[in-house]
Amino acid sequence: MFELKGYTQPVLVSSIDGVGTKLKIAEAMDKHDSIGQDLVNHSVNDILTCGAEPLFMLDYIAMGKLSPDKIESIVKGLSIACKENNCALIGGETAEMPGLYAAGDYDIAACIVGVVEKDKIIDGTSIEAGDIALGLPSNGLHTNGYSLARKVLGDTPEAARKFYPELGKTIGEALLETHICYLKQLKPALSLIKGMAHITGGGLPGNVPRILPDGVAARFESSKWAAPHIFRIIQEKGEVDGKEMYHVFNMGIGMVLFCSPENVTKITGLVSGAKVIGEVVKQTGNSRVIIE
Repeated sequence: MFELKGYTQPVLVSSIDGVGTKLKIAEAMDKHDSIGQDLVNHSVNDILTCGAEPLFMLDYIAMGKLSPDKIESIVKGLSIACKENNCALIGGETAEMPGLYAAGDYDIAACIVGVVEKDKIIDGTSIEAGDIALGLPSNGLHTNGYSLARKVLGDTPEAARKFYPELGKTIGEALLETHICYLKQLKPALSLIKGMAHITGGGLPGNVPRILPDGVAARFESSKWAAPHIFRIIQEKGEVDGKEMYHVFNMGIGMVLFCSPENVTKITGLVSGAKVIGEVVKQTGNSRVIIE
């Protein structure tokens, strides 16, 4: 149960998600605490795009054979991130299913519920041509694109522990970088933002159109930001087409914000790391996202 207080016209915002095959990297590295943080941070970002702050979460953990140590690590990560985001972890479910999962395999998912005042909902309806696109940097893959990354780089313990000088760490450590949560950064500037897109599976082309009104498109200048080295390694080793990279990965941008030109300076002053990466233009074809 959760008692909701202090709102005039509260609108509940919910989301449910997992962390995909990033779990395979966690298994290879035998490190499971950051996975729980990934799940919380990803979920908080999803509802944040509507202007909502988290209230509570429920988690689900399924294993082929229950491992108390793994569960403790996972829940520790969940708890750390929930505390950082002022979100209550009010319950969950743990299931042992040897007929469905192998002994060492597991999956996790969570449902988050947040709240926003009705008159403060961010829905993108006021976005228009001439508005500016701001980007917040990611620190790597976050929680998407791991099937392709594992195919290219491998997901065995030996592959995960390979050291890459350009990364300054092993490939497994780079792939397990915790999904950044943008709530604290963005909270002071929410009233200035017309729309937001959390860049997850599908990259910029797959996520930005969700927030754009009909008749406009977003044009991005890729030279405006530097993608983490991990993406170059995946592209070169896997000989992956550049266009495909942008359709699978976030390519260094974890969140996109849209605002009026007159609010750019205010937002960049309030939000650490925010930088101009593009603009909104009139749509002149089928494409809603143009990356130059």
